Amino acid sequence: MTEWLSAPRDAAALAVFRMAFGGLVSVSASRFLAYGWVETLFDTRVRLHYWGFGWVPWPGLQGVYALFIALAVLGALVAVGLFYRVAIVLLFVLFAWLQLLDVSTYLNHYYLVTLLAGLLCFLPLHRYWSLDVVRRPSLRSETFPFWYTALLRFQVGTVYFFAGLAKFQSDWLLHGSALHLWLSARTSLPVVGPWLAAPETALFMAWAGFLFDTSVPFLLLWRRTRPIAYLAVVVFHTATRVLFPIGMFPFIMTLSALVFFDSDWPRRWLRSAAPAKPLEVPRVSRGVGWALGAWCVVQLALPLRAHLYEGDVSWHEQGMRFSWRVMTREKNGSVTYVVRNEAGREWHVSPREYLTRVQERELAVQPDLILQLGQRIGAEWNARGDGPVRVTVDTLASLNGRRATPLIDPAVDLMTLTDTFAAKSWILPVHAGPPLSASEKLAQARRVQAP
Repeated sequence: MTEWLSAPRDAAALAVFRMAFGGLVSVSASRFLAYGWVETLFDTRVRLHYWGFGWVPWPGLQGVYALFIALAVLGALVAVGLFYRVAIVLLFVLFAWLQLLDVSTYLNHYYLVTLLAGLLCFLPLHRYWSLDVVRRPSLRSETFPFWYTALLRFQVGTVYFFAGLAKFQSDWLLHGSALHLWLSARTSLPVVGPWLAAPETALFMAWAGFLFDTSVPFLLLWRRTRPIAYLAVVVFHTATRVLFPIGMFPFIMTLSALVFFDSDWPRRWLRSAAPAKPLEVPRVSRGVGWALGAWCVVQLALPLRAHLYEGDVSWHEQGMRFSWRVMTREKNGSVTYVVRNEAGREWHVSPREYLTRVQERELAVQPDLILQLGQRIGAEWNARGDGPVRVTVDTLASLNGRRATPLIDPAVDLMTLTDTFAAKSWILPVHAGPPLSASEKLAQARRVQAP
């Protein structure tokens, strides 16, 4: 195993990956600045923090702007391989800092970028096709040990595999419910628009997405199927980019999948480039081997932890984050807090008084965020002399088109709860009935159209 992981491989492919990764970070940060998304997402009165990360410092709105400007510059430095060691560490720290500022901004591809940046801190990908090599020729190395590539393949592969595993559920495969809701909102698209409202289209795409996600990392590993698999990657992510507003995710996955190709593919593509000189590379040490194993275990355990909780993770949300459940559910809800003091006075508080529209939308379907804001509201009432108070919450939530039902037990005082990793008994079960199946939707549509 150590000989296999230590085997030298052409450095060209990972040099191109470094360029693509840095370029995407730079473009993404620039888009945030150009489109005014910094204020939309970060100009907030209240920050909803991740469990255990309430200590993360808030740099102020101008500081957030400075972080995005720095990321645009650092991404460009990583891409060209200039001051790479410093640039990639700073990129990782600043990107992670931004992600930890508010949990309502969580997206799977931001999490992936954070992980990849963290891994690149330990991979000297500036040793080939970089300005650092121009500055210091002694850095040049035409080969890297294979474990660099294996590690990146594993990281990208887990995204696809667990995204597919999350779709192995009746709502997705038997009913196509979430997809039908999303596609029905895109019927104005030219040519394909009329097809998108058909329930059969949602079911077909649901199965196609499931089969694609669960198989594509393995097909990319095999040289014979790799070209067809990568063509499927391009087609799949192009289609999702056209149909759904999911930002940079399709670009990140399309370019990241290049790590599955042979290490010399850029050299063969350029043709004029000389073949890499085979060099001896150090064998994987025991410490590196244990670190790689530990990383892989953690990356497998985080997505699987959702199965430790009873019920539908799409409803109770315990284990939802960091588990690569990419676009697997459509969920919306409403929340009203009820504050009561010992004198019998009662106040009804809307989250809108504290949150932006983006934050409110995320909070309405995530129990831990509902708890977090409820306890903040209770603390404010106590601090101004109206306490001690009880804080309960009236909620309604709908999952994949089901009838809206309460998400949180309205009798529970949020001020008495502590957010932990234990199962949350104060989350009510999801509505037992299934959403309308694709065939039922079709029959319903035909009844409406019948004279």
